[in-house]
Amino acid sequence: MADNGLRILMLAPTPYFADRGCHVRIYEEARALNSLGHDIRIVSYHLGRDMPGIPVLRIPNIPWYTKLTAGPSWHKLYLDALLLFRAVPLLFSFRPHVIHAHLHEGAFIGWFLKLLSGIPLLFDYQGSLTDECVAHGFFRPSSLAARIFGRIEHMIDACADRIITSSSAGVAELVGTWGMAPERVGAVIDGVDTEVFHPYPRHEGRERLAMDDTPLVAYLGVMNRYQGTDLLLDCIAQLKADGVRVHFLIMGFPCERYQQAAKGRGIGDMVTFTGRIDYREAPLLLSAADIAVTPKLSPTEANGKIYNYMACGLPVVAFDTPVNREALGETGIYAIYGDARDLALKITALLTDPEARRSHAAQVREKAVQEHAWQARAHALVSAYQEIISPRPA
Repeated sequence: MADNGLRILMLAPTPYFADRGCHVRIYEEARALNSLGHDIRIVSYHLGRDMPGIPVLRIPNIPWYTKLTAGPSWHKLYLDALLLFRAVPLLFSFRPHVIHAHLHEGAFIGWFLKLLSGIPLLFDYQGSLTDECVAHGFFRPSSLAARIFGRIEHMIDACADRIITSSSAGVAELVGTWGMAPERVGAVIDGVDTEVFHPYPRHEGRERLAMDDTPLVAYLGVMNRYQGTDLLLDCIAQLKADGVRVHFLIMGFPCERYQQAAKGRGIGDMVTFTGRIDYREAPLLLSAADIAVTPKLSPTEANGKIYNYMACGLPVVAFDTPVNREALGETGIYAIYGDARDLALKITALLTDPEARRSHAAQVREKAVQEHAWQARAHALVSAYQEIISPRPA
């Protein structure tokens, strides 16, 4: 570690690393900070795999808990208690300058650690906990549980010395909906390592996948209604009805339900489901495609897969949301929000216009390199740390 490097204790109450968006943000932040000379320790659940270069300390093995997918679980109550106990000794052995907490559970644990040590707490906010629970069917939007969770969420938000969000829309939500003071909140949007994620020769990915030369649309990420996977199947069904020659490469998990649904709707021949793929293989497999698609529905939660698509030089078709526009700007192809028919029309238009594909491919790659590299995000993170480590005088 450099002489002026910071010691950063990251709390990751999740089965890190499991090749999905939240984990990618944790890993890439830690890796970028490490490249600047800072020392990071990640405390996480017993599940997941260690990624090179960043030490991970885990809670004791819980053999009956094997869930790698996103979403709430009552098991997290005792898993997070174990994570707290795992983190406490690090306050004295590692002596961090700052606690960097991911997710609301992490911020709650971080608050206890802050009370014990006086070490400042930064909360990495990746979306509303209440909205996530509603989206995953944990409770109904108007239920008593939703109201209680909303109050708990507000209390957790107030515990942090500073909150960073993965999108500017997240800042607007915290300030406008949750009443956070604007000076306590700032955006450090997602990014991408453009040296790792870059275009490979198209034929190499297709050979790995044993695919022919049919036009290919790629999706990479978690699969559920919240991510728009149901709408994506509607879109594929529409393309089949229109007689469009296209195949979809859907990479992510859990895919079993959607694989069956695709067969049931008669579109199984148009889709290859890979299941979970290793994050390190994603650039090669993405490069096999002609277009990338993201049907994510959240208007405020980050959409990190877009940056990977861009860095691989893939034209991106997405719903028209503030988060997607923040990432893509004028380089994106936008469908009407939540409209599977319009999503299909935008994909069809791009498939039939090779020159537009080439133009968008060059534009998104350039924008990724110029604006979305993780190195710049790491500098923004360090600035946020410094503000709470050495606060300005009143």
